[in-house]
Amino acid sequence: AAGVDPATVDAVVYAGVCRDHFEPATACRVAHEVGVSPRAAVFDLSNACLGVVNGIVDLANRVELGQIRRGLVVSCETAREINEVMIARMLADRGMEFFRRALTTLTGGSGAVAVLVGPDDPAASPRRRIVAGEQQAAPEHHGLCTWGLEPLGGGGALPFMDTDSVSVLKHGVDLGRRTWTAFLGEAGWEPGQVDRVICHQVGSGHQEAILRSLGVPPDRDFATYRWLGNMGTVSLPVTAALAEERGVLRPGQRVAFLGIGSGLNCMMLALQW
Repeated sequence: AAGVDPATVDAVVYAGVCRDHFEPATACRVAHEVGVSPRAAVFDLSNACLGVVNGIVDLANRVELGQIRRGLVVSCETAREINEVMIARMLADRGMEFFRRALTTLTGGSGAVAVLVGPDDPAASPRRRIVAGEQQAAPEHHGLCTWGLEPLGGGGALPFMDTDSVSVLKHGVDLGRRTWTAFLGEAGWEPGQVDRVICHQVGSGHQEAILRSLGVPPDRDFATYRWLGNMGTVSLPVTAALAEERGVLRPGQRVAFLGIGSGLNCMMLALQW
């Protein structure tokens, strides 16, 4: 779709939470299937729901430093296994405490994305340029949302996601507000100059709370969680792609990518679309 020779791709980053194996890097399989340069940097990058955004910034920096011509960030998230496991466990354990911890898992969705990062084409008008960014962290809240294996009796283990959704919302909004203020300063934008925002997709409560906290009118947002759910690292870039496809994002607009992930980490990118 991008019309690029795979041999000119000098880096492949797999940035999903879900992966084929602990090792080797899932990016190795992607690089093999795509047929990238044998000199390419090929590795996985993990940072909860911020993985793809982190991957974009990593490759953009490599392009600017002249280390690579262009790079590919890919991710593929699947919610089926964890959803089926959690439904079975919720049916077996009817207690409210387990229900509270497990409920957020059911908002998960599945999807895949590939983002090509490269220099401006001198023969064309610049498009979708990253012009600024800001990242901030609140690692003291690293225990609020975890996804891994929970030991069972007899030496076995099952996938489990444990989320304190009330605390994630409260502290996530606080972190988002702090990052937004610094982000606007880095971009040199006033709040009213932001034409569109594309957020990580969690759900209506989180979306409304963060937009209200940042003072962003709801009509500047474009949401996909209502039909795609929370696809983790895939949500933000897929939402941006759909927004462009539907004419919501247009050339010349100032667009803000607003990403947040468990940890807690927050990253915002300013783009000239």
